[in-house]
Amino acid sequence: MKPIILAITGASAIQIGERALQLLLANDREVSLILSRGAYEVLRSERDIKVPIDPFKQEQFWREHLNEFKGVLNCHKWNDHAASIASGSFKTEAMAIVPCTMGTLGRISSGYSLDLIERCADVHLKEGRQLLISPRETPFSLIHLRNMISLVEAGAKIIPPIPAWYSNPTTLDDMIDFIVVRLFDNIGMDLAPINRWTGVK
Repeated sequence: MKPIILAITGASAIQIGERALQLLLANDREVSLILSRGAYEVLRSERDIKVPIDPFKQEQFWREHLNEFKGVLNCHKWNDHAASIASGSFKTEAMAIVPCTMGTLGRISSGYSLDLIERCADVHLKEGRQLLISPRETPFSLIHLRNMISLVEAGAKIIPPIPAWYSNPTTLDDMIDFIVVRLFDNIGMDLAPINRWTGVK
């Protein structure tokens, strides 16, 4: 199986990105993780979590924080443009940006890459690979919507982190799991051990 690139930007709802990482590793996947510069600040302010910037220390941190030791995890600095994943010759299955800020979305839409996340997204579009973007903003402005249309036309999938109630969630974690599973459903990935809705009983 080819690696998955998972990017977490400085939007609210970083818990969704954390759970995505945990489930991907639990399913024994190889993950290349990139946190944007803003993500570190949001993790500190919203979650009271101080994530190491050094890639090796960050890998150890996530393993311990998530209590997940399966899979393969490679962490990258947001400004490491020499990283292997910045090249189209590095084969991947898909890239997911969750949550995605409107600034990141807008720069990807315009082909303007300032950091490794935006470069990797640009690579996935130009190589015709799967790019999942989960924008976290409300309400959407006309500019936001036009940027999303441009990205869909270029081959990306826009999957806002919208929960559902038909599965009768009882906790916030249930809602987060629903969002993460639906996100990766879009690339045909079934993330166990999440229970799926099987219809009205």
